[in-house]
Amino acid sequence: MATSPATRPSAAPKLGIRASRPNEIWHVDTTMLRLLDGSRAYLHAVIDNFSRRILAWKVAGTFDPSATAAMLLSASTRVMSDTPLLLADGGVENVNGAVDELIDSGVLRRVLARTEITFSNSLIESWWRVLKHQWLYLNTLDTVRNVEKLVAFYVQEHNTRLSPFGIPGTNAGRDVLPYGEPRAGRAGSGAPTGSSASSGDESEADVPRLRMDDGAC
Repeated sequence: MATSPATRPSAAPKLGIRASRPNEIWHVDTTMLRLLDGSRAYLHAVIDNFSRRILAWKVAGTFDPSATAAMLLSASTRVMSDTPLLLADGGVENVNGAVDELIDSGVLRRVLARTEITFSNSLIESWWRVLKHQWLYLNTLDTVRNVEKLVAFYVQEHNTRLSPFGIPGTNAGRDVLPYGEPRAGRAGSGAPTGSSASSGDESEADVPRLRMDDGAC
């Protein structure tokens, strides 16, 4: 007797790539926003697969492939001994001379999503969707500087309150996870690196409050 479509067991959902500890797998990606005047803002970020912490980020008014290498170098200063596996797509921002040089130095190992492995880069792509639809699109995106301030606020909230390993009350993601001391001879801190994260001249009053029911990946 044939099994009807209604009674056939559904296929188990395919799980994405999973790390077993911090700094085992990183994801890097770039996305674009349209501003009110039709111009663009480019958002770059690095996220840790295990903790879901944003390790470094940047907002820019022009597309600059070198931003990826700068972010990765900044994030790597907080890694004590691991050599993270970097999951990226094959875009020019991830495959260029500056990034290749960083990979060749042994700081990171890079694999291209859906090319060198079957997994996609969906973890960070999902984070972009949450950032945009549950935060950025609720605000006025009129200038790159305003987008930068909004992203800075959301990253802080994500790293300290919304991510699985966030600890309420910490500042800008500091001390959220024991990432270890920087490599010898290299400076770094536990805070996520961003275009405005270290300026010190912004207060929470400058950015609308994020509702805790907005969610995050």
